[in-house]
Amino acid sequence: MALTVVSSLCFIAATLLFLPETWVPIAASVPLLLFLFGYSYAKRFTALAHYWLGAALMLSPWAAWIATGGPIWAPGPILLGLAVLLWVGGFDIIYACQDVDFDRKAKLRSIPAKFGIRGALRIAAGSHLAMVLVLLLIPSVYPSFGLVFYIGVGVIALVLVYEHLLVSPDDLRRVGRAFFHVNAVVSMGLLVIGLVDLLW
Repeated sequence: MALTVVSSLCFIAATLLFLPETWVPIAASVPLLLFLFGYSYAKRFTALAHYWLGAALMLSPWAAWIATGGPIWAPGPILLGLAVLLWVGGFDIIYACQDVDFDRKAKLRSIPAKFGIRGALRIAAGSHLAMVLVLLLIPSVYPSFGLVFYIGVGVIALVLVYEHLLVSPDDLRRVGRAFFHVNAVVSMGLLVIGLVDLLW
């Protein structure tokens, strides 16, 4: 509890660094913290907790954009944030398939507990397909990205297909590889292709 309180106060204090250029970070700091804390309790009342986690991480690119002086409703960071939401929600559903029996026994809500492992994996695949489609929209609002970005998104799509091939309703033994290793490639890969395209 002490660590949480101290970390929260440090987080709020850090937003003061952006004054007087912008007041948005300090104004949004407490509501944002409450939203983040809410995720820890989300499975008690909604099966959409996976997307709550995705929304919490979605705020990162959007908040960084705003804190550095960008307009609040710029489409680029919003699209990137939406892609993060769909990506995180999808892989968190895959990871949660391991806990389906516990969730049902403890009366916790999750997509695998509600729809079964087979249905959950389909929803996760749909989320990742939507993520790829959102990524493909980013160059339309941020023209600095071009061919390299499109090729990179294609590679990321193949990596996500591999992630889904690693797991099946009857075999969840490779969930750890899908969750930790493959998603590290996705996140770092997106960073690398973005930088390469901008510097090309």
